[in-house]
This record gives sequence, C-alpha cells and structure tokens, in this order.
Amino acid sequence: MLGLELVVALGAAVLLGNVLGRRFHVAPPVVLLVVGALLGFVPAVRQTQLPPEVVLLLFLPVLLYWESLTTSMREIRTNLRGIVLLSTVLVILTAGAVAVAGHTLGLAWGPAWALGAAVAPTDATAVGALAGSLPRRQITVLRAESLVNDGTALVIFGLAVGITVGEEHLTLPHVGALFLLAYGGGAAVGVAVAWVNMNLRRRLDDPLLGNLVMILAPFTAYLLAELIHASGVLAVVVSGLIMAQVAPSLIRAEHRRQALAFWPLATFIINSALFVLVGVELQYALRHLSRSDLQDALTAVGVVSVVLVAVRIAFLFSSAYLIRAIDRRPQQRQRRMTHRARVVSGFAGFRGAVSLAVALSVPQTLDSGAPFPDRNFIVFVTSGVIVVTLVVQGLLLPGVVRWARLPRDTSVDAEEVLAETKATEEAIEALPRLAAEQGTTPKVVEWLRQEYEAHLATVRAKGTGTDGDPALLHNRHYTDLRLALIAHRRATVVRLRDEREIDDTVLRRLQATLDNEEVRLAGREQVE
Repeated sequence: MLGLELVVALGAAVLLGNVLGRRFHVAPPVVLLVVGALLGFVPAVRQTQLPPEVVLLLFLPVLLYWESLTTSMREIRTNLRGIVLLSTVLVILTAGAVAVAGHTLGLAWGPAWALGAAVAPTDATAVGALAGSLPRRQITVLRAESLVNDGTALVIFGLAVGITVGEEHLTLPHVGALFLLAYGGGAAVGVAVAWVNMNLRRRLDDPLLGNLVMILAPFTAYLLAELIHASGVLAVVVSGLIMAQVAPSLIRAEHRRQALAFWPLATFIINSALFVLVGVELQYALRHLSRSDLQDALTAVGVVSVVLVAVRIAFLFSSAYLIRAIDRRPQQRQRRMTHRARVVSGFAGFRGAVSLAVALSVPQTLDSGAPFPDRNFIVFVTSGVIVVTLVVQGLLLPGVVRWARLPRDTSVDAEEVLAETKATEEAIEALPRLAAEQGTTPKVVEWLRQEYEAHLATVRAKGTGTDGDPALLHNRHYTDLRLALIAHRRATVVRLRDEREIDDTVLRRLQATLDNEEVRLAGREQVE
C-alpha cells in the first residue's frame, strides 16, 4: 500500500474514531481500537505491520516530552516515594507474575519474561486519555508512574531476550549495572539536553527557531541515551520536567503561543493514530496464529489481564500498609488515600503503545538462525491485553469512580483564583512605580487601574461561586460586547478584501490580531 494512501486511511480513522467516541460518550481510545481492527479488514492494510522503531523512536519521544511538560512537578515531589515504588518494584513484580502465568500456560521462561516485560508498564497517553476525570493527585501519580516505568520494563525485556538468544547472563551485579546505567545514564543525558536547550532558547529570538529546538529536544535526548545503552524514556522525561520548571521565566510569550498551537495538535494526532495502529496490529497478529495457538492465546489474554489487575491492586494495598508501619510522620498520614481510591488506581493501569512496541521488538530469530520461540504468540497476547485494558477497564473505570465516591477536586480552580488574585493585587500595587519608570501619563495610569480593579473584582467573584455577582455580570456583558465588535471588525476587513481595497496579506495580518483577541476573551486557549 502506498504511503500516502496509508496516511489518508489513518487520518480518516482518527477523525471517525474521535467523532464517534464523543457522539456516543465512549472514551475515544476505545472507539479508535475498534476502528483500527475494522481497518485491518481492508486488503491493502492486511499485510501492514507497525515497525517497533516507529513507536520507540518517532512517536514515543514526542508523547513523553509533552506529558513531562504538562505534569505537576510539585505533586511528583510530594508523591515521589510512591511513584518510585510503582515504576520499579511494581513493574518487576508484574513482569514476574506474568512470566509465571505464561510459563504455566506453556511458554519457556525466556519468552515468558519477554511477555511479562512487554505488558508490565502502564502507558502515559492511555492514562491521560482515559483517567483524566480523577483527582489531581491520583492522575499525577498515574502519569508520573507511566513516564518512568518504561525504563524498568525495557531493562527486563532486554535481559529476557538476551538470555533467550544467548547474548546475556543473569547475575546480580550485571543486572544491577544495567539498572544503574538505564536510570543514571538516562537522567544524566536528560539533564545535559535540558541544559543545552535552555542556553539555546535564551539566545534565539525567532519563535520558529526556538520551537524547532523544542521539537528536537526529545529526539536528541532519546537518541543520545540509546547510544550509551541508557533509558531513552527517562532521558526524555527528565529533560521535559526540567524545561517545565525553567520555561516560564526563560521562554518568550510568542514562543509559548506558537508551541501551544503545535504541540496539542501533534500529540493528539500521534496518540490517536497509535490506538488505531494497535487495532490494526491485533488483526495482523491474529492472522499469524493457528487455530490451536489462537485458543491458547485467547486464554493467555484473559489470564494475563486478570494477573495485571490483581497484582496491581495487591501491591497498592500491601505497599500502603508497609509504608504506614514504617513511616508514622504526620505528613505521611495526610497523604493517605481511601481503600476505594486505591481500587480506582488499580483499575487505571492502562497498557498502550509502549507495550506493543516492546512486543514487536522481539527478534525474529535466535543466533542459531532458529525462529524466536512463540514470537507471534507474544505479539498477539500483548495486543489482546492492550485491548482488554483499554476497552474493558476503560469502560468499567467510570463506574468504579462513581462507586468510590471520590471527592470533587477543586484544588486547581482554587489555586488559579489565588494566583490570579495575588498577581492582580501586586500589579495594582506596583502600578505607580512602574508608571513613573515608564513616564506614563496620569490618564493612562488611571485607565489601567480601572481595568485591573474590574478584573480583580471579577476574579474574587469567581472565587465565591456567586453567578449573580455584579462584577461577573459586568464582565460577561463586557466580553460579549467585545466579541461582537471583533466579529464586526472581521466582517469589515473581509469586505474590504472582497472589494479589492486591501490585499490578502493585509487581511491575514489583521485577522491574526483579531483571532488572538477573540481567543483570549473567550478563554478557549489550551494550556494543558
């Protein structure tokens, strides 16, 4: 199939899946998987297989970098211990439990551990797409866990495949060295790439060049880490977390506006396309299994899916009681969550594209030239587990959340009101001094003071939650009138272009200014 035809088909599938998901109130990833499976029936698509390099080297760095940039560093620091345990100990235990289950079902130990490593890590993009309604603390822990646990899984996978093909040996010092290199080397590369990124961004005035550096950063971090056999995933995550902290004071406003226009669209397309490709890959794997192998594989999908949820929930409860027994500090008690909230976190361990890429990375042959044992079986079971976690757990999660009766998380709204109030108050306080430094006329100073005081009254009214407050009514009327005037100005400019009094170049310039003003007033800018 020609590449262009595949791009069109994939784009149409992404569009259809998201439209249907929103129309019928089903999580889009679930619908995208189904659309991908149906797309696999198209003859030209039947022989299309997703190369693992596409996910690991092209899609994954972009998605991980954006997730890192938009994750709360404060929440990560607060819950660091839990995140570390989930992204290391839980991954090892999960891979081991799946390996035992796989061996019981007939796999040799090497392929069984390869399967365990493939399905052990949760997926950051799937978590973000399906668990976005959870409280901020839970969603941050889930996202941070998903950002880091890939490194652990890839080390286990490398050992499993290496031992199977005869290239690795299993000793405690060797395994320890691999983990040290994966995490220490990955973190060091991430810090180095972030440092270079910061210095380049300070010196580049052109938003296009600045955002080109931003686009290159995750690929560079991943590539350099892989060259030294460290964790490319961790390198990207560390680089993104550092840039998220320094960017507000380092990057210019026009750079940020351009980035916010590009990154959400790019990650949306890539993320949706990956879910479609998982569905296509499931079709491909299905056709390469015999009838008897298919029955065994379907049994394995069910068993492994149950094992994943059971091990995760058991670990969440056992680790909580262990921490309570060891750490009795008051601040530790404040971080405790309810048993029902832990069950929700247990059901939110979605698998995604990383698991599929790991499974597809299983080599075709051994060093002897013989086929790698049960490779098609591993790919199919991994694809099936991804489908089960996304479809079954994704559909069950809203009901589990309702059962858990989690309190509504209003902390983000409250902190937004606090920050905006404080910023506006201090701006009003600094107005006379700044006006004197700028040599501003008293009339302009008074006009700005009235504007800022009106804005402050609106923010305070939002904080009280009183819809009928005069300040809110005033702001609503002001916004509606401004938007109506913008629409009138835009119509005038278009009419002048149609009457050939101005050129299209002039229209585009004025239209950009009007669009920016309209988006700001309507509050439709996407910042997460």
